[in-house]
Amino acid sequence: MKNILVLICIAVTTSLQPIKAQEFKGLDKSPMDMAYLPDNFAHDHSPGEKAVARITYGRPQKNNRPVFGKMVPYGKIWRTGANEATEFIAYQPLIFGSKTLPAGTYTLFTIPEKDEWTLIFNTDVDIWGSYRYDSKKDALRLSVKIKSTTGVVEAFAIKFETQNENDAILKLAWDQTKIEVPFSY
Repeated sequence: MKNILVLICIAVTTSLQPIKAQEFKGLDKSPMDMAYLPDNFAHDHSPGEKAVARITYGRPQKNNRPVFGKMVPYGKIWRTGANEATEFIAYQPLIFGSKTLPAGTYTLFTIPEKDEWTLIFNTDVDIWGSYRYDSKKDALRLSVKIKSTTGVVEAFAIKFETQNENDAILKLAWDQTKIEVPFSY
């Protein structure tokens, strides 16, 4: 009988304790990720070496859904990822063709179309989605032809690829679509 009373006391006491694990939400369905230039900067860089650029973005999943033209409509401003609008930091001026993006922090928006995307660097930062997009705050706009991927990219992805000492490519891919944006620094 004594053992039963002890077990009942333990059960009642533990059931009244708040469950600490529920103080934190679970994993996001579109987790945040980062891409650096140089690509290995976050993990392995020499003392004194500085990053050229960094992107922070949400990674939505395809999950057997049609992406471009459906989930991401053609001809409409897109946050270029999920959740918060994608943040692009240029730690130094970047040159896209004949256009220069000054060093600074930007929101990276896109307008996907069937054959090309408009890539937009906007000075309005720290915003959710693309609901507050204001074209008057655009710092730079580029038109980029789309390409097909060799396979399906399940989670939206962004990366920098170094070409040589002062040239790189910004790559964005999802589903079977990708864009590649060459630039120099």
